[in-house]
Amino acid sequence: MKNNVISVKLKSVKKSDCEFLYDLLKERDPRANISHKKMPSFTQHVKFVMSKPYSKWYIIEAFQNPVGSVYLTKDNEIGIFVKKDFHSKGIASAAINLLMEKHPRSRYLANINPKNKKSIQFFKNQKFNLIQHTYELEK
Repeated sequence: MKNNVISVKLKSVKKSDCEFLYDLLKERDPRANISHKKMPSFTQHVKFVMSKPYSKWYIIEAFQNPVGSVYLTKDNEIGIFVKKDFHSKGIASAAINLLMEKHPRSRYLANINPKNKKSIQFFKNQKFNLIQHTYELEK
């Protein structure tokens, strides 16, 4: 660390990262999630990862270990998840800053479940502003 800023690296996601990403997905609270309602099978997960669903997708490395992932969609939406053991260490902030540095845009978005208070506060702390609430009807 220098100047109290954690050092992180972003490594492009590869097939060999599927197991780590699956374990990371298991840590997510589905009630606070908008991207999936139930846990996929490992086979479904690998298929999803290999479909290259995001414009850019990285494994976040800190302390010489994979600690999370961050992605940027074609619509400039940022998604991030850091393993619980590494929360509150500045890793997510450093990873988002590095992602934006590597892929400059005039605008970034973050879609967050309104129940996910920690994520809302995190993005507010990153100077993101609330612009909409979206409602869904599933049949």
